[in-house]
Amino acid sequence: MKSKTCLKLLILKIGGCYACSVFMLIVHFLSQGECSTFNDSFDISWGNDHVKLFNNEQTVELSLDKASGSGFTSKNNYLFGSFNMKIKLIAGNSAGTVTAYYMSSDSSSHDEIDFKFLGNLPGKGYHLQTNVFVNGVGNREQRIRLWFDPSTDFHNYSILWNQKQIVFGVDSIPIRAFKSNESLGIPYPKNRPMKIISTLWNGENWATNGGKVKIDWSKAPFIASFQAFEVDGCVTSASPSPSPSPSPCVGHWWEQPEFEGLSQDQLNKLGWVPKNYMFYDYCKEKSGRFSSVPIECAINP
Repeated sequence: MKSKTCLKLLILKIGGCYACSVFMLIVHFLSQGECSTFNDSFDISWGNDHVKLFNNEQTVELSLDKASGSGFTSKNNYLFGSFNMKIKLIAGNSAGTVTAYYMSSDSSSHDEIDFKFLGNLPGKGYHLQTNVFVNGVGNREQRIRLWFDPSTDFHNYSILWNQKQIVFGVDSIPIRAFKSNESLGIPYPKNRPMKIISTLWNGENWATNGGKVKIDWSKAPFIASFQAFEVDGCVTSASPSPSPSPSPCVGHWWEQPEFEGLSQDQLNKLGWVPKNYMFYDYCKEKSGRFSSVPIECAINP
C-alpha cells in the first residue's frame, strides 16, 4: 500500500472518533512512509504454487483444487490491536470450500479469533462463522448470512482485540462482541500473541449443509482474493506473556476507555445483525451439545 492509502486509513480513524489530534496524524503519517507490501508482512504458509501476487504485491489470490489448498501467515506475532483485511470470495458454486481469515497463537492450547466463510451452492449465499478459542477450547460459534454477495467485490473484515473485548466487524458494522468476563471464571485470550492467517481449503465434510453438499471439482480452481492488509497491533514475541500488565502491549489507542465497550450506534447495528441474519448461536443450542448453558450466555442472553 502506498502512502496515499496510509493517509486515507488514518483519516478514516479520525473520522471514526479514534482518539488522536491532527498533529499526531501528521507525525504518524510522516514517520510511516510507504506501507508494507505482502512480502514485507506475510509468508506463504502452504500451497506455494497455488498463491499469486498482483498489483505490486497489494493483492493476493489463494486457489484450491484437488491437489492442494493454500494459505499465508503474518511474519509478526501480535498481542492486541486492530486488524483489517479486504476479501473477495469464490464466485459461483463454492459449496464445500472454506475461506478463513483468523488469528491464532502457536501452541497446542492455542487461542484463536476466527472468521470462516462457508461456501454454498449458487443462489444460496455464503454463511459466515465466527468463533473464539481460549486455551485450545472453542465451541463458541455464531453463524450469519451475509446481506450482500461477497464474491462480486472486496469487503472489509475487521478484528478489534483488546483486554476488554473482541469485536468482529464487516464493512464497519459490528457483527459480534465477545467480552472479557474473567472475574466470573470465563477464560479470555490475553496472554498468547497471535499471527494473522488466511487459508483456502477443502471443508466439504462439514462446511455446507453439515457436509451433505460436496465440492464440485469440475469448477476448480476455486479462487479467493485478499488485499488492503491494514494492521495496527502490538508486535511481540511468540512466547506467552505471564501477564499483560507489565508488557509493552498496553497503553495503545485500542486500550482507551471508548474501546472497552460499544457505542450506542454500534450496539444498534450489533442488534440489527442477529435479528435479521443470524441463524446459529451456540448460546441457543438446543441439541444437547452442552450439559449446561455456557456462563457468558446467561450473562448476555
